[in-house]
Amino acid sequence: ARKHGISFEELSVIPGSGQGGRVTKQDFLDYVEGRGAGGQPAIPAPQAAPKPAHTSSLPAPRESRAPSTDMPGAGWREDGTRVVPMDNMRQLIAEHMVRSKATSPHVYSVQEVDCSAISAWRGKYKNEFKNREGFSLSFTPFFLEAAVRGLLQFPTINSSVEGKTVVLKRHINLGCAVALGNSGLIVPVIKQAEERNFVGIARALNDLATRARDKKLLPDEVMGGTFTVTNPGVFGTMIGTPIINQPQVAILCLGQIKKRPVVIDDMIGIREICYLTLSYDHRIVDGALGGQYLAFIREYLENWDMDRPLY
Repeated sequence: ARKHGISFEELSVIPGSGQGGRVTKQDFLDYVEGRGAGGQPAIPAPQAAPKPAHTSSLPAPRESRAPSTDMPGAGWREDGTRVVPMDNMRQLIAEHMVRSKATSPHVYSVQEVDCSAISAWRGKYKNEFKNREGFSLSFTPFFLEAAVRGLLQFPTINSSVEGKTVVLKRHINLGCAVALGNSGLIVPVIKQAEERNFVGIARALNDLATRARDKKLLPDEVMGGTFTVTNPGVFGTMIGTPIINQPQVAILCLGQIKKRPVVIDDMIGIREICYLTLSYDHRIVDGALGGQYLAFIREYLENWDMDRPLY
């Protein structure tokens, strides 16, 4: 990859034909040949049943920058517009998004969740956690743990489609979207997340997110995901409808946690509410299954044990 001037991020989104979507040597050589022929990435046309691609999400280019007003050839035209060419990585990302929509019939289900219990438990332990771990306890690990427990109950959502078969995954490799500012987005993977406890998930998330922002992730740490969680709620988003990361069959979106008036036993109360969206592949996940999975997560979080110890 260094010989041909291909960055790690670009390498990580090359469609792979190997087992589990791994990029083989031939995949790489085919990509380099197509890239060299026209100076652009070799982007395959969408297919009805594409070969499995690796399951990392969509990393952004290492040196991506916002379009500059003084870019060569990017001046304003007479009609008041300016044309800025996509770089190789942006073209790959665009193709990946279009291919996912062409491959999977997307369906969306939304669930309202009362986060008051986890907020109170977090408030109870956040200082102890910060003192012992050295980083702050966010809300994300609560949702990650609930997502993992739900996947153990509904394993079809932790699968992929290969032709006319469904491939169930033994382990839950949880992709967690990390924003990189102007450099876009990357999704490192917590491998075998079902074997970690709450603090273990929080540690893994913090470690991967920190090294993602410092551009110190290893290639294997953005590959092999079986299910993805994205959290635009940290930017104030209430509801999102994300695109499935092929060849996975679902992605969970976390909305902003916000105090809202709600009806409790015929009375109005103030609770900390968020909205969860599950985007799923309707070829194998029906609305009933998607709704049951979201309901499990809601009940898991709303019935959080306040006497549960941190460690």
